[in-house]
Amino acid sequence: MGWLLLACGLFSGTAIVLARGPLRSVLTPPPVAGLNARLSSDGRLLGHFPYPEVQTAKLTNLAPGQQLHRDAAQALAAMHQAAAADGVQLVVLSAFRSIALQKQLFFDVMAERNQSSRTRARVSAPPGFSEHSTGFAVDLGDARAPAANLSPRFDQTAAYRWLAANAARFHFQLSFPQGNPQGVSYEPWHWRYEGSTEALRLFEPAQRLAR
Repeated sequence: MGWLLLACGLFSGTAIVLARGPLRSVLTPPPVAGLNARLSSDGRLLGHFPYPEVQTAKLTNLAPGQQLHRDAAQALAAMHQAAAADGVQLVVLSAFRSIALQKQLFFDVMAERNQSSRTRARVSAPPGFSEHSTGFAVDLGDARAPAANLSPRFDQTAAYRWLAANAARFHFQLSFPQGNPQGVSYEPWHWRYEGSTEALRLFEPAQRLAR
């Protein structure tokens, strides 16, 4: 066992305490209820960073059952128009998801497929850790190649090639490229908006990890 040095303020002085015990057990984050996992030192759970749920007042409707943060929605509309002018038809497959819905998508599907939490997290974020809950993330497809929707084969479509060349002009970035440091499966369809201070602040930890 090693010695752990603890310093804590005591009124106007400082108390120094030597506690004997394994340092690792003191610093290791506690397990997460309902999951066979622990938070990492940077706050990630099974590779995913924590994200708050966007306020309802900041959401706007894209289509029946689909909402997005108003800033992201405005940029997405401009991007959709530009893609159409180039002969590419983008389609929104998924946008804002509440934490409650993400809970169903994570735990219910995990149970149906008899998956471990770690396996499930490679393709779906735990509730409270999904970019979709921020209202800034969107899953995109190619209207002319629906068979490639939500598949790694999406990167072979005209829509993906257009996004790879142009999405940054509209402040959209690919969240989970191949070999991403978060350990999340490659998702060429999943793009997040980073065109506001609010969005940049939320995604800064993920950006920092990717550098």
